[in-house]
Amino acid sequence: MTGEFTGLSAVVTGGGSGIGLATARLLAERGAAVACLDLDPSGVPAPLHGLRCDVTDDTSVAEAVTAAAHRLGGIDILVNNAGIGAQGTVEANPADEWHRVFDVNVVGVVRVTRAALSHLRASANAAVVNICSIAATVGLPNRALYSATKGAVQSLTLAMAADHVAQGIRFNCVNPGTTDTPWVRGLLDSAADPAAELAALRARQPMGRLVAADEVAAAIAYLASPLAAATTGTVLAVDGGIHGLRLRPDATATSGGERSVPASE
Repeated sequence: MTGEFTGLSAVVTGGGSGIGLATARLLAERGAAVACLDLDPSGVPAPLHGLRCDVTDDTSVAEAVTAAAHRLGGIDILVNNAGIGAQGTVEANPADEWHRVFDVNVVGVVRVTRAALSHLRASANAAVVNICSIAATVGLPNRALYSATKGAVQSLTLAMAADHVAQGIRFNCVNPGTTDTPWVRGLLDSAADPAAELAALRARQPMGRLVAADEVAAAIAYLASPLAAATTGTVLAVDGGIHGLRLRPDATATSGGERSVPASE
């Protein structure tokens, strides 16, 4: 299919499900050749290329990125999406869990980007999009460890954008709000009252619903596109308004006669 990504090659980590798979499919629909790197790439459908990759292992990353570049004929776009979650306050998670989550969410981005840089430098349309989180900019309860890693990813994105702008490589990140993914659904299933927990997550976002994986994918595609060639060092929130909006919790009419919408709708 002809699109703005025709002739370009993309690598998506964590591309086996959720936001990663939605992004890979969208890039392919718009013309890109796409490799999905994942711990379990067995569910990656054709024409996407599924490759096993453990972002915590230098050898695994190097081999997967090399294999992707070989299959695709180079790498123009990198989407660093692989990540894991964590719950609890600052005292809830033991030290080894702090190291593990940082190793995946932050150092994993470093490993894959470092392995892909030589290929990106050879591209005339090089772009890296890191998947961060609204947790980087909004204080969420019981997300201390996860928030710390995503804050690091946002800062890392800006630093890499400054370091590599002269080489023609753009770095941006997307900050999703709570997104309807298999991981979030797993959290809901494990809750004491899944329906109540889902209602609370929906109400937390001013639009009153979870973000769809396809909506995050569309934002990633925009930042990765040659059409956004002047955009680097940008943080794009796709969060139902949680970062910037402060709505009243009631349904009182505004001065213009319109009804203000409560977060639960």
